[in-house]
Amino acid sequence: MSTSVKPGPRERLLLAAQELTYSQGVGVGVDALLKGAGVARRSLYEHFGGKDGLIAEVLRRSTAEDVERYRSTMDAAGEDPRARLLAVVDRLGLIAADPDFHGCRYLAADLALTDPEHPGHEVTRAYRRTLHGLFTDEFLALGHARPGFAADQMLILVDGLLAVGATRPGVEPAAAARDLAEHIIDAGLA
Repeated sequence: MSTSVKPGPRERLLLAAQELTYSQGVGVGVDALLKGAGVARRSLYEHFGGKDGLIAEVLRRSTAEDVERYRSTMDAAGEDPRARLLAVVDRLGLIAADPDFHGCRYLAADLALTDPEHPGHEVTRAYRRTLHGLFTDEFLALGHARPGFAADQMLILVDGLLAVGATRPGVEPAAAARDLAEHIIDAGLA
């Protein structure tokens, strides 16, 4: 007979916070986070220094997972940079159409965290820099005339697709986003 080991307080806090901050936003109360994790308040302060530290760590953890999903989606599309970029848009369109979709956790965090010095903002900025780099690499491989600018446009498109998917029930932004992505890609090709 095998026994399963229950995660420790730090991991339980991270798991609960990752779920609750996505479903309820970063404004979710400390008491809800503690209850969801089944830990005492002391654990929050010992492991993260408080809610701000926990939010930043949840964002950091989520970015690593999400960047890997972007890479996997692109890799599954093959070697053609155009197909790789469009695969991202197609995948995000499916995600945004899911009834349990609550929007982009990074955009939501940036909008909700009103303190410009909150540690979560650096995490979201680093995440966007990473995505910008992934997109820029694809545009470079395509021979796009303005790879950095096209990557900027793709980031705006991604934010828009995810925002519409979360805020306008019944609207499916995937087709419009794909059309815009094709325009961004093709506009810089000779």
